[in-house]
Amino acid sequence: MGVTPQAVSEYIREMVDDGFVNSDGRGRYNVTKTGVEWVTNTAETLEAYLKYVTSDVIKEVVVWTALAKEPLAKGDVVGVFMRGGLLYASKTEQPSMGEVTNAAEPGEDVGVSKLSGIIALEEGTIRICKVPRIQRGGSRSVSPDRILDALEGIDYIGAVGIEAKVLLKNAGLTEDAFFGAREGVVEAAFHGINSAMVIVDEEFTGFLKRLESAGLSYEICDLSLI
Repeated sequence: MGVTPQAVSEYIREMVDDGFVNSDGRGRYNVTKTGVEWVTNTAETLEAYLKYVTSDVIKEVVVWTALAKEPLAKGDVVGVFMRGGLLYASKTEQPSMGEVTNAAEPGEDVGVSKLSGIIALEEGTIRICKVPRIQRGGSRSVSPDRILDALEGIDYIGAVGIEAKVLLKNAGLTEDAFFGAREGVVEAAFHGINSAMVIVDEEFTGFLKRLESAGLSYEICDLSLI
């Protein structure tokens, strides 16, 4: 399932704390009455949401927006593909094809209807660079060369914590996201962009849990140990 044993242990501990699961003290767990009620209520909510998405949302998305790769005319049959996290349309055949709804010049937004096939997309990698908190040296404990080496080949950078922001500045870099950086990095990876999160160590574990819940792979770079 792509979840580490440490994450499973943490999730179970939280469920025990919330009263959804109890333990007999010998490593065996049972779902409580409260836990069963939660599963039942959540399943009903998810079922209603799925019905909404399939019956309402998907039917409404009849025109997709892409960037024109070349001059396009209304009615052109185009291939649709992802590049740099953005959707493009061109006259080149692709696994996913559609029909242009409006004329567009290169770089302009263009509507694509009657979309069929699958848009090929590989998830980007995520590199997590852990920075010590100020009590443990902060940005001063990491040389700019270390962070530059760690971010080689990265196209999108998020930063969490003032220490992380200052470290990037000392290396002559500017993060792409500071506020909302966690979700920005996740979305970038889902769109095929190689991303990095420069994050203070006390926020590190929570971000790992977010990646594991999203099913994204990652690599860890502890800057204090390079």
